[in-house]
Amino acid sequence: MVYLNYNNLDAQTQNHLLSISKKDIENRFGHDLKKYAQENQLDYDELLEEEATRNLYNYKYVFNI
Repeated sequence: MVYLNYNNLDAQTQNHLLSISKKDIENRFGHDLKKYAQENQLDYDELLEEEATRNLYNYKYVFNI
């Protein structure tokens, strides 16, 4: 088994995982993030991107070769 983190993956895989993570974060916390962004005058898309990236670093990637 090979253990990798998000930084060790190629750019195409990182982009794919980031899009999945964005959907996941938006489904779970979208309403709260929109409210927070509005209250603090922040860009919602930028906030979503940051949270999705932070979410990716919580995963462990394991590959069987």
